[in-house]
Amino acid sequence: MRRTIGMVSSLAIAAALLSAMLPAVASAQTLNEALQAKVNQSGEKDKLLVEAGQIVYNDDKNTVSAIGDVQLHYQGRTLQADEVIYDRGTKRVFAKGNARITETDGTVVTGDRFELTDDFKDGFIDSLRVQRTAVMGGKPVTTRFAAPRAERTGGETMVFEKGTYTACEPCAENPERPPLWQVRAAKIIHNNTERMIYYEDATIEFAGIPLAYIPYISSPDPTVKRKTGFLAPHYLASSALGYGVGLPYFINIAPNMDLTVTPTVLTRQGFLGEVEWRHRLLNGSYNIRAAGIFQNDMDAFLPSPLGPGDERFRGSIESTGRFFINQQWQWGWDVAAMTDKWFFQNYKIKSESISGTYFRESTSTVFLTGDSETGFFDLRGYYFKGLSSTDWQKQQPVVHPVLDYDKRIAGPSWLGGEVTLNANVTSLTRDQAYFQQTPAPLNNYLGYYGNCTHFVKGQCIMQGVAGTYSRATAEVSWRRTFIDPLGQTWTPFASFRMDGTWLKADINGPLNQYVPNFVDTNADVLGRVMPAVGLEYRFPLVSVTDTLGTHTIEPIAQIIARPNETRIGSLPNEDSQSLVFDDTTIFEWNKFSGYDRVEGGVRANYGAKYTITTDKGGYADLLFGQSYQVAGKNSFEQGYNDPSNTGLDSGLDKRASDYVGRVHVAPDPMYSVTARGRFDQETFALKRLEVSTNLNFGKLSTAITYGRYAAQPNLAIPTRREGLLTSAAYNITPNWTLTGSVLFDLNGDKNNTYNFYANPVASNYLRTPFGNVASTSVGAMYRDECTTFAISYSNTYNDPTTGIRGNNQTILVRLELATFGAAQLSQNLGTSTQDGVSQ
Repeated sequence: MRRTIGMVSSLAIAAALLSAMLPAVASAQTLNEALQAKVNQSGEKDKLLVEAGQIVYNDDKNTVSAIGDVQLHYQGRTLQADEVIYDRGTKRVFAKGNARITETDGTVVTGDRFELTDDFKDGFIDSLRVQRTAVMGGKPVTTRFAAPRAERTGGETMVFEKGTYTACEPCAENPERPPLWQVRAAKIIHNNTERMIYYEDATIEFAGIPLAYIPYISSPDPTVKRKTGFLAPHYLASSALGYGVGLPYFINIAPNMDLTVTPTVLTRQGFLGEVEWRHRLLNGSYNIRAAGIFQNDMDAFLPSPLGPGDERFRGSIESTGRFFINQQWQWGWDVAAMTDKWFFQNYKIKSESISGTYFRESTSTVFLTGDSETGFFDLRGYYFKGLSSTDWQKQQPVVHPVLDYDKRIAGPSWLGGEVTLNANVTSLTRDQAYFQQTPAPLNNYLGYYGNCTHFVKGQCIMQGVAGTYSRATAEVSWRRTFIDPLGQTWTPFASFRMDGTWLKADINGPLNQYVPNFVDTNADVLGRVMPAVGLEYRFPLVSVTDTLGTHTIEPIAQIIARPNETRIGSLPNEDSQSLVFDDTTIFEWNKFSGYDRVEGGVRANYGAKYTITTDKGGYADLLFGQSYQVAGKNSFEQGYNDPSNTGLDSGLDKRASDYVGRVHVAPDPMYSVTARGRFDQETFALKRLEVSTNLNFGKLSTAITYGRYAAQPNLAIPTRREGLLTSAAYNITPNWTLTGSVLFDLNGDKNNTYNFYANPVASNYLRTPFGNVASTSVGAMYRDECTTFAISYSNTYNDPTTGIRGNNQTILVRLELATFGAAQLSQNLGTSTQDGVSQ
């Protein structure tokens, strides 16, 4: 007998279908009574809600059918289909026609036909498709499973027969076309409880073409952020190491701690072991990294002191940590120790302690910092490890410590303005003094380390004193700005600074014996004071036009009066050797970069600034100025130079300084250019020039940087330095990008250094042609929602003092399949050798 109920309310349909799926009840019970009995037994969460066009009872087959846009909501899951049939005898649910299940976590399972138990947890699905969205790296990622047939067990495990898995979106124009990549396996098992995916007899396909076969592999599902297991392997190759592959194994000890062990097998050197421990606490985190190897072939490296050829065991240990005391204060460390200076470079180990591409060094530090809206405190200790053959560790200082404190407060009511308190304490120790010959340094290969033939001022500079040097500086300054009725701004300012130094020089040894030629080693404790008063004047003249925008001309003048600098040449200069006179420093009260030097005498700084802003968003400004020593000793001129000759060849070493200027033009957001320069005050000859420009034209973006710096023979820089860096990126499509860069050594001096290093006894060296290319790089990258592929080639010249000799040619390939894994290969090309490597 067949009975049909059509177009009834959802509640009535729910009651009817639920009564058919419930255990038999007394015939006297109505459908509503049966529904209420089930709800009372199982709770509200087990309530079944059915929406359908009609309900059909088939008493002969003992089935109940819901037909027409059927939706069944049960225990957080939703089953949708054109028709759902419930077999009361077998307690099985059959769904067909656009069938899909939406899980409680949002996972969508679709198929041609479902055969499930009455709680939807177990069963079989034909022509299965599963879509699931998770967040990875802050971005939503959608994964897709598909199979002709799958079995569902316990609502937690899905077994896909002859299944596929991918994180790629189907082609919008041709959904049947294979995705960019997919994993096809004889069996795919997704265990939702373990949150793991297992693949048996798997093949990785790209655009439907099988490229790799893996008998068995497993991976966490996309919802997993941390899971014990193997990570993506990495590959490396070099003449000294041979070929190698490393396979990291990640151990998830707890949600806040883990351990990664990476064994790497190298064909020439044997087994390299690496381990990393990470631990996050309530107020911070730390990690410890270690690596080591007992080398099989020590002859692959140069002997000491040129390389680590005498070392059988080589390794390193590092640690970083950062902990918050409160919202304003934190402390931490970043320390590294290694058996030799070449270990990181030779074995391609990335160290967080290394900064910079050229003149590389490992910096270890322990710090305590605090900051607020009006001040900061920074206390640090440093240990520097030079990483090139020409670095002599005894010339590296140990800083114990350096303290910086800065606080800004409102001036007293009777004075107004702003008061700044500034303090610095520096203490360091160095075993060997660091000398350089002027005007041209001695070759480091012959003497191996920097040296002089005559250790006297004028022919030699001392850039680091041997022994222990300590200095404490305290300064208070005040400034206040007044604006008169004409719009002129007047800013009076004043400062008072005190310095105390203590020097215990080491004058023992073949080099240290010359330290007294450069600093006063007889007085252990010295002091100095430096009061200053000044006034800064500005008068912005503004003109607003209808068509040409807003124009501002602003003359600027500044006068600073103070006594002469004292103790010049008696005290070491450790932190003030970097002096650049340009548009950014012309109006600084003290143009020295550190605290070991302080500018003295009466000085005037003056210039003018012009700006224009257009109605369409264009902007340009121009600044031009000069500095003039009005009275007293010029701290930068010859005769008042410190042991490192800081100030000479700076543009400030004459009564009237060089001219400095800057031009910045940005007519629209797509283009900008900035140029800054320094020009001789007598001949207007170019002494320093920096130009940078950025252009963005739709798919193409470019950047050009040019630098030209005159020789500074008093600072042991005998030749002009000039270079041009160009770079570009072109978006061929929304997914494909080409990149490239070229660095030109416009002086052609690079081969002079290279030839001298290769043949230090030669008397003549070939000069390189104009415009010699110092480095090049090209690359291509593809990126979409599921794949990242990048390949790049670089050819870089390395000066001997950088730690590498000869050009370094490298190909880097990286492939990342979203949610599945990533692999990277770095390969050196050619016959170039790294520092410390013999072949």
